[in-house]
Amino acid sequence: MSDEADPDGLERLWTPHRLDYVTGADKPAGCPFCLAPEADTLVVARGELVFAVLNLYPYNPGHLMICPYRHVADYTELTEDETVELAAYTRTAMRVIRSVSSPHGFNLGMNQGAVAGAGIAAHLHQHVVPRWGGDANFMSVVGRTKVLPQLLDDTKRLLLKAWPT
Repeated sequence: MSDEADPDGLERLWTPHRLDYVTGADKPAGCPFCLAPEADTLVVARGELVFAVLNLYPYNPGHLMICPYRHVADYTELTEDETVELAAYTRTAMRVIRSVSSPHGFNLGMNQGAVAGAGIAAHLHQHVVPRWGGDANFMSVVGRTKVLPQLLDDTKRLLLKAWPT
């Protein structure tokens, strides 16, 4: 006889906040990377030519993206100054994330074009993803679900406190 409260014996990880992402209901009108500096909700740091913003749908806590303010799609379209500041912000992001959460490593990268996996191909962005041993497990492989142990607001607070001014 099955228990109505637990009919199949499975535990469930509820992530209703992701439904808008899955259905596309949360897509803003316009480029989210052009809008991000004005919205300010996930921006961690601002430079002269680039800014650091938390990924709204992170692979891991602390997943940042370094974006030029200028709306360009391809890495070769960056000016020399933008390229230098993007690299410097990537290095700073790694240092800051290390200081607040001690990851074992990082994935850094850009997906250039939709065919290469860019979710927002029209605006270049460099991913800085902290990694820990064992952070990928059966949940992402079997359930296509990512378990995140930290809320975005908590991550932002830690990074803001540690980011050099």
